[in-house]
Amino acid sequence: MSEIEDLQIRFSFQEDSLQELNITVARQQTELELLRRELLRLQERLLELERNQSGGGEGGGPELPPHY
Repeated sequence: MSEIEDLQIRFSFQEDSLQELNITVARQQTELELLRRELLRLQERLLELERNQSGGGEGGGPELPPHY
């Protein structure tokens, strides 16, 4: 095998690897965006629950267990 053929084969493998990496990065970017949206949704839900809990109690603060 000549040196040029060897370089062409290596280039071909590198091109395939690069394509796989691009696909992986694109998939991870999509997943990251979904996770960011879910995190924002959960943060909003947590704030809503905290507002509802603080508004419904007698002292406005967190309820203490009976032994306090």
